[in-house]
Amino acid sequence: MKCLWREQLVEGEKQKPRAGRKECRRTGKIVWFELNLSYQNLGDPYQRENFIRILRRLIRVEKLQLVDNSLTDLSSVRLPRCQTLNLQRNHLVSLCLLPKLPAAEHLCLSDNAISSLCGLGAMENSPLRSLSLSCNPVTFSPQYRARVFSLLPKLQVLDGIPKLPEDCVPCPALTSATTSMCKIL
Repeated sequence: MKCLWREQLVEGEKQKPRAGRKECRRTGKIVWFELNLSYQNLGDPYQRENFIRILRRLIRVEKLQLVDNSLTDLSSVRLPRCQTLNLQRNHLVSLCLLPKLPAAEHLCLSDNAISSLCGLGAMENSPLRSLSLSCNPVTFSPQYRARVFSLLPKLQVLDGIPKLPEDCVPCPALTSATTSMCKIL
């Protein structure tokens, strides 16, 4: 079912429905494509469960804001049309706990507790162009930028900074068994 803008004549001008939604000509139903569900104060488990249930139903959303919701696991959610997702200031500890995002172009994961790049390779074939991991422990790991760009070759912007020539430097094998050592002088 393809939804198109319903054009209405108001004093000789064409108007669109309010920003963030489309009205389907065929059914007349409102389809939300831009949604802000930030600051939901999800303190109790039943609230989180219902919130996840709602997120699972958002299969047509294209732009989703989920800022500061204390979310920890979204792996059961699939957002097939979502192009922009903002998960800033939640409690995500791993990239493996993200929702499935086959169409994501912009992803903000700032101010979480992500400590490794494990799971980032799953997004290798996605159209992701912009990623923000700022204020996460993973940003302090050695060769962080080079590792992210090697895992996501289509990525153009990381943490608000465009891809730089030094970000393309080949880095050692990216395995979870890789350890880092400090030199003691």
